[in-house]
Amino acid sequence: MQDNENKEIEMVISARFRHRGFTPEKYDEAIRRLEETGHGAPAGRLHHVAVEVDGEVEVYDVWGSEEALEAWGPQGFVPVLLDLGVELQPPTIRPVRNVISAAS
Repeated sequence: MQDNENKEIEMVISARFRHRGFTPEKYDEAIRRLEETGHGAPAGRLHHVAVEVDGEVEVYDVWGSEEALEAWGPQGFVPVLLDLGVELQPPTIRPVRNVISAAS
């Protein structure tokens, strides 16, 4: 993959999460708990976007590698979402071809 300055980047992935019962209220509580426990900004996560779709929250993350996502999930968001009663679904993982960021 290349960024907008044409520098080569390692195998960056996107991960789309659409869990059942992940309401905006549960999302907000999950973020609060993750921040409180120091898991809110995991190593390797480059971008996080949450979108409300039909009363549930869908999450799109960009990770530096699939290994970084796999290392964080079991200790980070998985226990929190299970505790909140969210029905976990497997993420959709795709390689990222390009990232274009707004100029700073």
